[in-house]
Amino acid sequence: MTSAPRPTTDLSAADARRIALRAQGFLGAPDRRGGVRGVLRHLGAVQLDTISVLARSHELIPYARLGAVPRKTVEDAYWTTTPAGTSPARPHAFEYWSHAACILPVEEWPHFAFRRRAYRARPHWNHDLPDGTYDQVIKQLRTEGPLTSTELGGAKRTSEWWDWSGAKVAVERALMYGEVVCVERRGWKRVYDLAERAIPQDLLHDELDDTECLRRLVALAGQSLGVGTRADIADYHRLKGEQVDAVIADSGLVPVTVEGWSKPAWADPAALATPPRGRHRTTLLSPFDSLVWERARTERIFGFTHRLEAYVPKPKRIHGYFAMPVLAGGRLVGRVDPAREGRTLVAKQVTLDGAKAVPSVAQALVEAASWVDCTDVRVERVDAPELRAPLARELVRLLA
Repeated sequence: MTSAPRPTTDLSAADARRIALRAQGFLGAPDRRGGVRGVLRHLGAVQLDTISVLARSHELIPYARLGAVPRKTVEDAYWTTTPAGTSPARPHAFEYWSHAACILPVEEWPHFAFRRRAYRARPHWNHDLPDGTYDQVIKQLRTEGPLTSTELGGAKRTSEWWDWSGAKVAVERALMYGEVVCVERRGWKRVYDLAERAIPQDLLHDELDDTECLRRLVALAGQSLGVGTRADIADYHRLKGEQVDAVIADSGLVPVTVEGWSKPAWADPAALATPPRGRHRTTLLSPFDSLVWERARTERIFGFTHRLEAYVPKPKRIHGYFAMPVLAGGRLVGRVDPAREGRTLVAKQVTLDGAKAVPSVAQALVEAASWVDCTDVRVERVDAPELRAPLARELVRLLA
């Protein structure tokens, strides 16, 4: 780890928290003019995940910032190209490996060249690729146009999730190399197309060297976080610490100190230019939301221990299968593990940070219920039994 320049700005813990909230779109009036695409460009990456409880995570991200955006509007904003009749057709986003599998603004295609080169250089893969399959998949896409893995010959050889067919192995490898791109999800299936056809010509290149790519992604991470440690910045697009070290001095970010943080930090100069003020969102958050997706950062900023328990054996879960943090007043004030039964949103388990959190958690539940077309909310368990009745009364009042 390289030594950082001496910080010129000292931030309190509260300053850092507010800067992070504003950078992530939760402080101040949301910019509705940009809509879902504006949220994507502001965040730089929106994580995808297979779990769908209230909705899929990539739908929950704009909902948390903009409110009740229709779910079809969300999907269309990500995957619809420029209007019919416009030439050339231009996608707004593509899917690639960033923090995880993420939706990314199409303008960032050139900046992931470093990762595509790294994948091409990998000597080993977890799946065998039958001879000729890769070329056959590329030929089929060139001839038939955008296709799902099922249309390419099937995603799996057996019912086991890991047992990919040869066509699936080939097209996923082509996706990692950048020869193929996913610019649409159809029924949750990736739709693959040749990058040469789907990515605008002015962006379709790997001309930027690794240093230029990394400098851009470090700067983007700093802007999206507002303020962060080396580890925070590296984690945003899953870079290595030494990759961050190599470019951070030229990224435009500035060194700062933050009260209570044991590690050096860097901030976006624009985030320091004006004090963060405005309205705080009250909302349920996806566990994969970029505000909370890094556990150590979430604990450092909010004093909130967050862990996705979907992959934890049920008897060992503490807060529930898909516990969603509740953001209110710029703080994380509780958790809700939701489910849906018909037109009822079921709060299977609710954790509250004291009685003062009751109105906010009730508001978050009722607004989420309305968004997913539920007309009722039912609470099954509250970790603090004495708060069950106050929560029930507040829900009745809001639903009346």
